[in-house]
Amino acid sequence: MPDRSFLDWPFFAPEHHALASGLESWAAATLPQIDQDDTDTACRNIVRGLGDAGWLEHSATEDETPLDVRRLCLTRDILARHDGLADFAFAMQGLGTGAISLFGTASQKAEWLPLTRSGKAISAFALTEPQSGSDVANSTMTAVEDGDTFVLNGEKTWISNGGIADVYTLFARTGEAPGARGLSAFVIPAGLPGFEIVERLETIAPHPLARLRFSDCRIPAAALIGDRGAGFRIAMSVLDVFRSTVAAAALGFARRALDEALSRVMARQVQGAPLFDMQMVQGHIADMAVDVDAAALLVYRAAWTKDMGAPRVTREAAMAKLFSTDHAQQVIDRAVQLHGGDGVKSGETVEHLYREIRALRIYEGASDVQRVVIARQVMADHLAAEERAR
Repeated sequence: MPDRSFLDWPFFAPEHHALASGLESWAAATLPQIDQDDTDTACRNIVRGLGDAGWLEHSATEDETPLDVRRLCLTRDILARHDGLADFAFAMQGLGTGAISLFGTASQKAEWLPLTRSGKAISAFALTEPQSGSDVANSTMTAVEDGDTFVLNGEKTWISNGGIADVYTLFARTGEAPGARGLSAFVIPAGLPGFEIVERLETIAPHPLARLRFSDCRIPAAALIGDRGAGFRIAMSVLDVFRSTVAAAALGFARRALDEALSRVMARQVQGAPLFDMQMVQGHIADMAVDVDAAALLVYRAAWTKDMGAPRVTREAAMAKLFSTDHAQQVIDRAVQLHGGDGVKSGETVEHLYREIRALRIYEGASDVQRVVIARQVMADHLAAEERAR
């Protein structure tokens, strides 16, 4: 039985309690019934199921209402504990349309958000390029204005939902200035001439991923999201919201690993007594529990701070992602160790968690990048405090 005591923390309102209770029941009843032999089909079915049940309504807002980051984090926390692909499917519906929700025109919102929030369309976030992972400012894909159109040329890679998405938020260089200031954001439907899926990418935890190529792909000027040259700011604003949710997903994986470990050490007998009776095992369980609660505090501090109106939560979100993903890896590793040989047996829950968690320490800002972000933010805050004290 999962620990739900964290819901009594002061970060949450009654609507968050209702969300957690309803989603918990839905996930337990629905997700085990979805066949995952074919990842693409499973992802489509999960998106449709989430949409039919109303859970995707929290992934974007069609009006000026801010995104409720605590809802996003709770949803990923719960879904990840039940099923990694379900967490992925929900996350991409939000991340893929985040720029439209936050910066899109009324017509862009009206065209796409009802579809993605109902599960009738799948979305993707196309930012990463072969030569520019975390270095977004080094992007080379171009969008050249030609009359009332833009012409796209270049590649994107490691694009989640690549190959199955109906709509892509894409970032390309429009050239207003060098580096980050020369990028713009666009909304791109799948299937345009000159837009091809070059390669489907296989990973240790199967998810829909692809490399995309644009060759003289023409899109209308109305596809521009926000202002020209504002693409980097738009991307960072979206990631500022959704980075905390990556931490929440890691937290969900860690919670499940702790649950599996507790069940194992109580059921497994060693010399006529439960494995849990060994002090070394109790030490592992204690460390896992501390990591889970510490991660939860960082995740929901970041989410609460954003929901309370903070314009940016760069420091809080980076801390949450760094700690939660790195320590979830440790929690899951301990769970594998406590399962002995069964821990590395294909198909075991902890073995699956071990494969799922690794990517979270890389995407949406690798752990070492988060350390740089945190250090710079801490130094900026320190210098600002010194300036105010003068």
